[in-house]
Amino acid sequence: MKNDTPILIAGGGIGGLATAKGLSSKGFRCIVLEKSPVFGEIGAGIQLGPNAFHAFDYLGVGDAARSMAVYIDSLRLMDALSADEIVRIPLEAEFRARFGNPYAVVHRGELFSVFLEACKASPLVELRTSAEVADYEQDGKRVTAILANGERVAGAALIGADGLWSNVRKRVAGEAKPRVSGHTTYRSVIPTEQMPEDLRWNAATLWAGPKCHIVHYPLSGWKAFNLVVTYHNDAPEPVAGKPVAADEVRRGFEHVHERARQIIDFGTNWKLWVLCDRDPISNWCDGRVTLLGDAAHPMMQYFAQGACMAMEDAVCLSAQLEAADGDIERAFRAYQDMRVLRTARVQLQSRWIGDHIYHPAGPHAALRNQIMQAKSAEQWFETLHWIYGGSGLAGGAAAIL
Repeated sequence: MKNDTPILIAGGGIGGLATAKGLSSKGFRCIVLEKSPVFGEIGAGIQLGPNAFHAFDYLGVGDAARSMAVYIDSLRLMDALSADEIVRIPLEAEFRARFGNPYAVVHRGELFSVFLEACKASPLVELRTSAEVADYEQDGKRVTAILANGERVAGAALIGADGLWSNVRKRVAGEAKPRVSGHTTYRSVIPTEQMPEDLRWNAATLWAGPKCHIVHYPLSGWKAFNLVVTYHNDAPEPVAGKPVAADEVRRGFEHVHERARQIIDFGTNWKLWVLCDRDPISNWCDGRVTLLGDAAHPMMQYFAQGACMAMEDAVCLSAQLEAADGDIERAFRAYQDMRVLRTARVQLQSRWIGDHIYHPAGPHAALRNQIMQAKSAEQWFETLHWIYGGSGLAGGAAAIL
């Protein structure tokens, strides 16, 4: 089965390519079916916890991923009203010793290129563009992906890694529209020399304010800073990557401290996304078809774990298919059972963080500050152990699997 009928992967984002890399390293042929005319990623910076590096190593791209990451010293939470620091979680030697790997930030396009080049280098991976999977059929032995242009592609299995609006998920879970949060995120990248000098911190910094927050951190060898600002504007419909004027961005931050607000003034070429997710589901599988990444568990950005969870999925699915000795349905069920509760926890806690950590006001915010300031570094490490836990490759892979 490894060398005969290929496994089909709908979607050529980070999750789909990570899966192709993982499966090809186990000897499986793969065809990645990407709906866009070219392979590429939209967006700027993403954060990578130790669990991401566990996945990189398992998938065989650890060195390449590490070479382009910026290794920040801390996670900093600032009060956007007072401009005071609420808490700083150190990410240096003690953190790395605890979790076996670092915490870093990276440009999404650079990380995407790591997986794209790895897939291009594999004779077992075929990459197809302008190939949107619109539907599928299966007969118990094969799956046929039906493309939007009418073409039919046969495979041993189909993995839906086709994102928030997954056509594969529509068949598996019977869902139509995602949940619209009413929160809008605006993204910009600016040259480092344009970032206020007193805010050029080697940290992933978040300014938390009433119904809004601001995030910034360095990218691409400190050549640029990633800016991500979010506020509640009750946006009714999903929007992705729409260019907007700076005045629209500023409107959501008129109530915050000038020091935090000034960061927005340096942003250029702003684009907006209306944040959406879905409720967790317990069934990701339909026979020889399964879901992965945002198709399985789309989440709010507030835990900075979307890409990390997709890469963990790729690790787990690759391991289960290798162990199943050709029984794809058994492998898919085992993968689902191992991943559903962990990803559901991240989905639900991402929502909770937005309401109770990033966006509260008044006594709610004051209580947040008091509780978070009372924790020592060791207590923070203990709090984060469930998501980052493991020591080195063996422990990290065990945490994922």
